[in-house]
Amino acid sequence: MASELHEAIFMAKQERHKNLFLNYRNLNHFPVELLKDEGMQFLERLFMKRNSLTTLPENLGQKLPNLIELYLHSNNIAMIPQAIGNLVKLQSLDLSDNALQVICPEIGQLRSLRHLRLANNQLKFLPQELGDLRELETLDVSMNLLRTLPERLHQCQSLQCLTADRNLLHCVPRQLCLLPDLNELSMAANCLTSLPLDLGRSMELQFVFVDNNAHLKGLPSYLYNKVIGCSGCGLAAQISDVKQICLTLGDVTIPLPSEVKAIGSETDHVLPLEELACRVLHAAHNWTSKDVKFRTPFLLPKSLLDVVQWPLGHCHRCSQPMFTIVYPKLFPLRETALAGVHKRY
Repeated sequence: MASELHEAIFMAKQERHKNLFLNYRNLNHFPVELLKDEGMQFLERLFMKRNSLTTLPENLGQKLPNLIELYLHSNNIAMIPQAIGNLVKLQSLDLSDNALQVICPEIGQLRSLRHLRLANNQLKFLPQELGDLRELETLDVSMNLLRTLPERLHQCQSLQCLTADRNLLHCVPRQLCLLPDLNELSMAANCLTSLPLDLGRSMELQFVFVDNNAHLKGLPSYLYNKVIGCSGCGLAAQISDVKQICLTLGDVTIPLPSEVKAIGSETDHVLPLEELACRVLHAAHNWTSKDVKFRTPFLLPKSLLDVVQWPLGHCHRCSQPMFTIVYPKLFPLRETALAGVHKRY
């Protein structure tokens, strides 16, 4: 086995191969032959799936500087070195099915990265630096131990597919509703209790899968006519004792986001003062952010700034932002795009 490995690497060096396949080699250590002398400056794609690697070398970026794709699926890697940030040309990184507990912040230095797969590890959180990956198109963090997603994830303006199935997520950050290219969002088998009211407002988002979230009993009306999966949602489950405004529809009680203070109707002519204040602050924040002449710090506590910067949703009729009051618009699930395909609740 060792002689076959040495021969494969020797031939790749001699013939300056751009692709090197080292899958199923029972490797416990990263081959030193790849890192000798000047390394393999010409290598662009390295496949090392289903081995027994536990670490990566610190000088990986120095010895393989032109690496575009790195596939390390199904190893025993517990941590990745800070030097991973030196692979500045990397576009695809697959670390699925490993033993990762932490992702180092330096991953945010991979500014060319387009596809990142971290499924089936032991991650409890993700670094905020993921928001620096402006070219990222695919992110798969399924089957981990995540309770939240990074606040800065909405800065990944190229993100098209986000998969976070089988974690411990309780909510979907409403900032994700602003991602301009997001086409598919999958958060099946989590602990979701509600979804952002604006989810689906973007015409680009077409596929939303939230199956097997037992506490999830309602979907935003913007998901009407989208392709949705929600089988196994709304099952009988313990309701939290936390005081929360709910919308009752027949036998179904739908919890609303904790920020909601009132449920409005079309007959209401006067808005609560708190709602008016939030709308004025929101408009002022957007105005100062867009006008270069007025780009001064917006002096508000972070908790309040987060509220006025990211509305709960927008009105279907007038597109006004909503902060503490909502106007529910309900559709029977039988009328949605996947009617009859998934079991509905």
